[in-house]
Amino acid sequence: MRYVDFEKGCTPSELVVKECEGLSLTSGKVKVEVKAFGVNRADTLQRQGNYPPPPGESEILGLEVAGVVTEVARDVSTFKEGDEVFGLVAGGGYATEVIVNPAHLMPIPKSMPFFEAAGLAEVFLTAFQCLRTIAHIKPAERALIHGGASGVGLAATQLCRYWGVHSAVTASSQDKLTLCENNGAEHLINYKKQQFEDVLKKVWPEGVNMVLDMVGGDYLNRNLKILKQDGKVVYLAMLAGRYADNLDMAMLLGKRASIIGTTLRNRSDEYKADLIRDFSNVCLPAFENKELNVNIDTHYSIDDIDKPHARLENNDTQGKLVLSW
Repeated sequence: MRYVDFEKGCTPSELVVKECEGLSLTSGKVKVEVKAFGVNRADTLQRQGNYPPPPGESEILGLEVAGVVTEVARDVSTFKEGDEVFGLVAGGGYATEVIVNPAHLMPIPKSMPFFEAAGLAEVFLTAFQCLRTIAHIKPAERALIHGGASGVGLAATQLCRYWGVHSAVTASSQDKLTLCENNGAEHLINYKKQQFEDVLKKVWPEGVNMVLDMVGGDYLNRNLKILKQDGKVVYLAMLAGRYADNLDMAMLLGKRASIIGTTLRNRSDEYKADLIRDFSNVCLPAFENKELNVNIDTHYSIDDIDKPHARLENNDTQGKLVLSW
């Protein structure tokens, strides 16, 4: 099989395609011929040496794939050879073959191309987990989504629209905010020109039920300022660094607020399977009737593997970056 190799700490231009022996199928798993895969910020962090895979998982980069089932273990009945699937892997996605837990796969929605399916799982499952599983957001409630033009931000905004949740987003440019608006955002905040807490105090003086934040840093207390009582701030990344500012405990206690950190990659197989089952039942049909869609920024060939990594590191994306073999 072919795969993308790297040395820890290397630059995007040093990523290289190599060949190795194919993978052997194990009990309870299926083998998938990968047609396309998504690129995520976790991949760039792993390449830099800052985000190792969970113990026992592949050292090859990549968390989401789309392709065709080529082998099925005898004890698996949920998929068969020839099925077109997409889903999560805890590592190994940047390869032409992966061995996958079938409970972490979903059938590709009708008429969706492989490259589009490759950008669906990670962002929508992450957004779904944050909004539904963790924050329990309900119709007519309000959510603030930071990084609104990121893959997760756009997925979260779409899910809010789909469920009747009011959403506000932050982004760095008018182009990005327009994309957010097209995905259902009601209030658009350019964080380079506006203070998001000042804007929201005017449009939603009663506050928001939840904040989805991938920034951290000095956003912590600012998020609390616009949170309703019993609201939740869900953190899924730390673009501003691993340390936040001094927590205002009086505000935290007075609002009975919850500050929750989450990741998806290091969750248990059972947790991921439950999440995927829930998402499949609640949301997957909406991709066939186009009520939900995958925002693809750029579809690259494998020869351009360096480009999406460089763009992610420069925060130069509006949606998903995907590659095809």
